[in-house]
Amino acid sequence: MRKCAFILVSALGLAACQTTSPPPPAAAPAPKQEPRGVSVTPTNFKLPEGSGCSGDIARFRAIQANDLETGHTTKPVYDQIEAEMKKADALCAAGNSGAASAHVRATKSRFGYP
Repeated sequence: MRKCAFILVSALGLAACQTTSPPPPAAAPAPKQEPRGVSVTPTNFKLPEGSGCSGDIARFRAIQANDLETGHTTKPVYDQIEAEMKKADALCAAGNSGAASAHVRATKSRFGYP
């Protein structure tokens, strides 16, 4: 008798686990955010050509200008990078092309650019 009562209680417990409940409500869609800029690089975007430190500086500046215009960077970050590019300009103008290009690479790395 005791065994039958145990089986009956167990069966009722399992039956309770099998009940269905309504599905949870769907998550509300994320609110739309207004784009800060174009957010896509224009199809006519072309990196400047050139070699040595002047080419390195010009290309990174073009990328920065595009990132600022498309909203991929902020003005304060852009200004910090531009200050670094002025240092690279000075090194390049002084004839220290290797140090200027190295400064561009270090700045890119510091700000997360490949």
